[in-house]
Amino acid sequence: PFSLFSMQETIERYQKHMKDVQTDNQLVEENMQHLKHEAASMTKKIEQLELAKRKLLGEGIGSCSIEELQQIENQLEKSVSCIRARKTQVFKEQVEQLREREKKLLAENALLSEKFRMNPKEKSNERNETTPIEESSPTSDVETELFIGPPPQRRNIIGLFPHK
Repeated sequence: PFSLFSMQETIERYQKHMKDVQTDNQLVEENMQHLKHEAASMTKKIEQLELAKRKLLGEGIGSCSIEELQQIENQLEKSVSCIRARKTQVFKEQVEQLREREKKLLAENALLSEKFRMNPKEKSNERNETTPIEESSPTSDVETELFIGPPPQRRNIIGLFPHK
């Protein structure tokens, strides 16, 4: 009786397990069928999208009816309108950024001008250094090369005359 009971229990567990396996197999098979159907549907959608894209690019429109051509034209006009609106918006944003930059530069320029006005001594020195001498002025014939030490032709002269 003990072995018969455990044998019966083992058979029942085996049968239950087989039912679970069959149920799992059915679920897997149903899932596979669903995925195959979904893949086929996606492939069809991709083909339709590629065909629509080619038509928007002007390819393969030889077989299109007047209505289809009108729809394509309307879609292209909408697209161009959206693109132009975005381009205008980007231009406006860039103009605004440039205006902000101009304001900052003007403020920085005013600050530098104010600093420059506070130091007139530096201003006069800087003006002397940066003001070019015109060729028509009487001093335009003067050489302005910088020499460190006496010029080469004067070295001999300096040795001849003692300092006073």
